[in-house]
Amino acid sequence: MNTHTLDCSDLDRHMGTQICPSRPRDPIAKMDIRRWAQAMRYPNRLHYDDGFANESRFGRLIAPQSFAVACDDGHGAAPASVGHIPESHLIFGGDEWWFYGPRIYDGDLIHDVRTPYDYSIKETKFAGPTCFQRGDNDYYNQNGDLIARQRSTTIRYRVDLAREMSALKGAEDPEWTDEQLAELEDRKFEYIKSMHELGHGKRWWDDVKIGDVLPTRVIGPHSIASFATEWRAYLFNIWCGVVRRTDLDIEALGYTGPMAGKEQDPVLELENPEMTDGAYIGPSRGHLFPRWARYIGMPRGYGYGASMGAWILDYLAGWAGEWGMVVHSNAAYRGPAFTGDITIMTATVIDKMRDEQGRSLVQVDCKMSNQLGTVMATTKAEIALPRR
Repeated sequence: MNTHTLDCSDLDRHMGTQICPSRPRDPIAKMDIRRWAQAMRYPNRLHYDDGFANESRFGRLIAPQSFAVACDDGHGAAPASVGHIPESHLIFGGDEWWFYGPRIYDGDLIHDVRTPYDYSIKETKFAGPTCFQRGDNDYYNQNGDLIARQRSTTIRYRVDLAREMSALKGAEDPEWTDEQLAELEDRKFEYIKSMHELGHGKRWWDDVKIGDVLPTRVIGPHSIASFATEWRAYLFNIWCGVVRRTDLDIEALGYTGPMAGKEQDPVLELENPEMTDGAYIGPSRGHLFPRWARYIGMPRGYGYGASMGAWILDYLAGWAGEWGMVVHSNAAYRGPAFTGDITIMTATVIDKMRDEQGRSLVQVDCKMSNQLGTVMATTKAEIALPRR
């Protein structure tokens, strides 16, 4: 292979053709919702406290808007990672979400229709020629109601070039003093208090002004333990938790040997499920094992792109309150969350409008960064709010 090329010739034949769908075996349970809220560090009582949720406009426990991706069997990346790219790996590059109104409750049975959308090849400092591939995930409930569309972007790159071009700086976790950790807990609680203060009340569109700043949300410090907790909240990571795909061949996608394990293989799962658990063997283990993170060009353990997307949706939805809803969000990821780092989310209202459906919307500009000010993600989102 030429040292400056990326062979994406196999991708064209997949564009626009639906792939094998994602189907959880069982209806959503309350504990699935609670586990997700806890793993995403989202202390909104609507999603785990029956007493509070029963007094809400919904009259029952409800899943966060971000929970839809927990019902997929590949973090939403499946339709954005089709086609053979030799000697490659991938990381998340972003998520665009559209929400159509129906919410997810316990007892719902969610399925996902997945269609590869498009791709482009760009030159990056990270790995030279890099493929930015997109695919759509349409989430439906048992009644056929369309809940949301997720258009995911994956960044597919050659592992050898990533290792060659990366100096693997920052291989050690930063250290935090006890005083700094205590201060972080205070900062986290400020965002939590803002949700408590709104309670079951309405955040009126009329009262929101352009230039208003949302409360800052802080998560972390991240660790192998916190990333593993996130991993276990995705339903497909439970043994026989979903009806497995029969069209998934990780080696055929071009993953390099040590990272091309039999993750999610439906046959091997029944014989030896540990061999199919991506936390230990296969392409996903780079998140939880520094050795394998370095193998694919990362300095140390790193978080999941789908979780970053969930953090953003939760952040905005928590501000909107139970009478509001995120209707659209477009997030571009610039870099992952690494172990030892914290994630800081800020947002500003940049516009107000009425859409063609008559909804009163505010548009926000959101930024996600770490403790050094390094930008991890940027997002523009529209949030529907009630009007007086």
